[in-house]
Amino acid sequence: MSDTLTKLIGIIESLTEEEGLIPVTEESAFGNDLELESIELVTLFERVQKEYGDRVDFVKWLSGKDFSELNSLTVGDVVEYIDQCLTS
Repeated sequence: MSDTLTKLIGIIESLTEEEGLIPVTEESAFGNDLELESIELVTLFERVQKEYGDRVDFVKWLSGKDFSELNSLTVGDVVEYIDQCLTS
């Protein structure tokens, strides 16, 4: 498990306060599997932004997605985006 994935799962679990109750994997979709509400996603991305700083621009990344893409967004998608930002 990558460092980024481990950190993101920790943030998700702290946000939902359901550590271990809903298994969070790279394939977990925020909407369908984790059932995160819009405000919870905003909080999640704020916490990730705080963790990684300006190198990760979620506003720009998410603004290019339509509703169906946002609804099916997975933990792995976010990990991949963070890793791309950190290596560029």
